[in-house]
Amino acid sequence: MKPIVTLTLNPSIDDTAEAEVVRHTHKIRITNEQHDPGGGGINVTRVVQELGGSSIALYMSGGTTGQMFDELLAAHNIPRRRIPIAQSTRVAHLVYERSTGLEYRFIPEGPEVSEIEWKRCLYALKDLDWDWCVGSGSLPRGIPESFYVQLTELVIERGGNLVLDTSGKPLELALERGGITLFKPSEGEFAKLVGRPLPTVDDMVPAAKELIASGRVKMIAITMGGDGALLVTSDNHLFLKSPSVEVKSASGAGDSFVGGMVYGLASGLIPEDAFRLGVASGTASVMMPGTQLCQKADVDRILEEIGAHQHNW
Repeated sequence: MKPIVTLTLNPSIDDTAEAEVVRHTHKIRITNEQHDPGGGGINVTRVVQELGGSSIALYMSGGTTGQMFDELLAAHNIPRRRIPIAQSTRVAHLVYERSTGLEYRFIPEGPEVSEIEWKRCLYALKDLDWDWCVGSGSLPRGIPESFYVQLTELVIERGGNLVLDTSGKPLELALERGGITLFKPSEGEFAKLVGRPLPTVDDMVPAAKELIASGRVKMIAITMGGDGALLVTSDNHLFLKSPSVEVKSASGAGDSFVGGMVYGLASGLIPEDAFRLGVASGTASVMMPGTQLCQKADVDRILEEIGAHQHNW
């Protein structure tokens, strides 16, 4: 299989730490500080690598924080293609409050990029050899909302498959263009997209079927946090409840799901089996603290459990 290429336009250094109590005004003493390379596509690449696949992370970085970001990727042995930018890579903060078990996340908007900088990402994609491309995460300032439309057209022209995990107007425009292989919203994002409440799986299935029938997307995987996930294709749908595990952090769970599912699809699994691998990967991720992602041993164990408790609707 060719490497899966992931595109991260607004990556971040994820700084995680723990505190006994988080209070305003007072100095908050933190422990167990850790830095990880983050951002949707970066996390997907890390998961694909962890599961034994091959992936290349294409991303933009700049400034002194960009240098640190590059070093973190190197420390994780992540194959990568860097697009340099003038402004600095953002730093996100996650603080786990031990006294309550709550997480506090602080996510900056990130740098503003120029037209020539973001267009270099598309040029770089044309140079790489791939069949599957994952576009994941938010758009930094300076990139037009139509960017994912341009990405879709590039992938279609290439004869490849596009996996899209984003939201808002950039997503709406890409879906209007059509030609997406896999779209992964949360249940809230999907309800907002279709413009009506979708409180149950029975409500979600026909809405997803309608979108697929329009030809804009081939399959939709809707994640529902601790309640499970739903896969809808043109001729089938499958709902899986989330296995019961100890949740340490929800950070990166959606990206882990995408990493597991796209690895399965790129490896030749049928969509239902790739979906099971995605659910197992997302579930294994919440077992890890902070921004740490899933571990293969946990994924393999959960995958066995999911296979035994599948639910076809």
